[in-house]
Amino acid sequence: MTGTVFSIHFAPLVPPALLVVFAALGIVLLMACAFRARHLIVWRTLAVLAFLVVLANPSLLEEERQGVSDVALVIADQSPSQSIGNRAEKTENALNDITVTLKGQENLDVRIARVPQNQSSLTEETLVFETIQNKISDVPPSRRAGVIIISDGQIHDVPADMMNAAEFGPLHVLLSGNKNERDRQVKIVKAPAYGLVGDEVDITFRIVDTDNIKEPTGIARIRWGSDQKRTVYAPKGEDYTVRLPISNAGQNIYEIEVDALNDELTEANNKVAIVVNGVRDRLKVLLVSGQPHNGGRTWRDMLTADPGVDLVHFTILREPDKLDQTPQRELSLIAFPFRELFDIKLYDFDLIIFDRYQLNRIMPTYYFTNIARYVREGGALLVSSGPSFVNEFSIYNTELRDILPGRPAGKVTEAAFKPTLTTIGLNHPVTMDFNVMAQSWGSWLRQISVTPTAGDVVMSGLNGQPLMILNRVGDGRVAQIASDQIWLWSRGYEGGGPQRELLRRTAHWLMKEPELDENGLDAVLTKEDIIIRRRSLNENEMDVTVTLPDGSAQNVALSRESDVGWLTGRLPASQTGIFTISDGTQDHFVIAGSLNTPEMTGVITTEERVKDITKESGGSVRWLADKGVPDIRVLPQGRKYSGLGWIGLQRNNDYNVVGVKNRPFLPAWLSLIMLMLFSVWMWWREGKTA
Repeated sequence: MTGTVFSIHFAPLVPPALLVVFAALGIVLLMACAFRARHLIVWRTLAVLAFLVVLANPSLLEEERQGVSDVALVIADQSPSQSIGNRAEKTENALNDITVTLKGQENLDVRIARVPQNQSSLTEETLVFETIQNKISDVPPSRRAGVIIISDGQIHDVPADMMNAAEFGPLHVLLSGNKNERDRQVKIVKAPAYGLVGDEVDITFRIVDTDNIKEPTGIARIRWGSDQKRTVYAPKGEDYTVRLPISNAGQNIYEIEVDALNDELTEANNKVAIVVNGVRDRLKVLLVSGQPHNGGRTWRDMLTADPGVDLVHFTILREPDKLDQTPQRELSLIAFPFRELFDIKLYDFDLIIFDRYQLNRIMPTYYFTNIARYVREGGALLVSSGPSFVNEFSIYNTELRDILPGRPAGKVTEAAFKPTLTTIGLNHPVTMDFNVMAQSWGSWLRQISVTPTAGDVVMSGLNGQPLMILNRVGDGRVAQIASDQIWLWSRGYEGGGPQRELLRRTAHWLMKEPELDENGLDAVLTKEDIIIRRRSLNENEMDVTVTLPDGSAQNVALSRESDVGWLTGRLPASQTGIFTISDGTQDHFVIAGSLNTPEMTGVITTEERVKDITKESGGSVRWLADKGVPDIRVLPQGRKYSGLGWIGLQRNNDYNVVGVKNRPFLPAWLSLIMLMLFSVWMWWREGKTA
């Protein structure tokens, strides 16, 4: 709409300051005239005023104005809580109705926005007012007609300061849910971030029901690890504490789920997850060395260099049948505590190492039965074999034969060779990174011939014979090195080698560190995807099953993208919550979004969050469940913007000035002529009067 408006203004012919000086001078002259010629004061006053008016140059200002449209913003909430029930459908229907209605209004620009804009991204909070600010930041307040929000009321960035509520225009919220909704959820009250492996941690949670739920207690099912479960009965509305074990180093995920109720709004918030990082206090290692040899200190130096290791080391200084003149009391500092080490306190050790040990009359053979049982039940054993492994004094002639992965082949070779990685060793996490430096390794000078009976051969020696074998036995693990020459690397022979890192990784693999698991299942959450990785020594592809937070399941194909031991696949992280990934033998959990996000802990449709700001802005809160979308009216400023069955937007009648014309009442030259004629007339009249 275009129109013309006229107004009077002054465009002085001289600077305003000079005009003020002239006015002051005129007043002084008039005051002097009042004393000397009072009868001429009126005419002289008129002359001064005429002079000042001419200098002020009164003009007629003509403005050509063009009306501009007001801007109305409609926000559609499509956050995860809006997917409950039929809220999403009702929101879309209301959005369509409002769009059709407002597009029929003259001089009204309608903007549509969705929160969040990208539904595929993880949403932890509903940030409606942030979106409003972004969408109307280019619109001056004089053009804002108002905002209509279609939501369940769970908006997490409502301004705390209501002083500027009117800057949006009238703000209306149309609630998409239903009144008297029922919902039960579980909330974490207290959970530690860390815990010691082998200890227990206290986790406190609370079952929270809406007021219209009368059941006094809830059944909570707690799950951790791959198959550990517990069921507890917790009173609702009260803190309930459970003690749960820290079973492994690294990430321990506990899932607490409460049983659903009839007619419950959603089960998505009936389940929460807690992550507790397991840390080891100190590792307890038992090292038993056999006949002394040049590399006897290699193991001790490696283990004592780690401040997180408690080492118990026993060395056989002399065999019982060896004859010399050294008194027995000078060879043995303490009596060998067989029963304490291999019976009573055996399970206190995280790892047992036999370094070049051979059978003798010092350690009774029946204790090896305890060691074999200890390994099967989750313990760890490392054997570094010396020449005695192939003769009648070999520990293979004990119950350890059932758990050792290499059988003696009856030969000891004394020759120089360089250890190399096998095909499996290139992919095994214990040895995979060593390939780049293998060419510079120093030689070993002795190898014990063994025949692999189980496990994975990760390193080979002379003529490709097995040098290092790793094997799983029951719930435990065993590593066997078919040589006693690793000490040459520690001495720098021919440049040495990575003995410290190799032994460290082997020890931690034996103690089940997740990062070194050759069958490890892992997942990494990126901005939009979950990258699933599964270690594999032989397969080039496999499928895993992923259970999504909403309970649905889908298969994800993994394939080898490189030769570093990982099979990889991707899955869009389209939901917030717990993703359970299973390869059939083990489970791994991934939490998308923050734990216990505000978006899913508050799912009941409510007007509490928005009622104050809508009131301050002149708007209102309406339930779509009552009568659907109310009528929408566009009203002048200062009116009431809500009523029975209708809501209102503001008409501002703002405009832009597209043209200006300045027209003086009289041309300057004509004004000066008239002023001169008036002055001459005044001079003539005063002379005549005098």
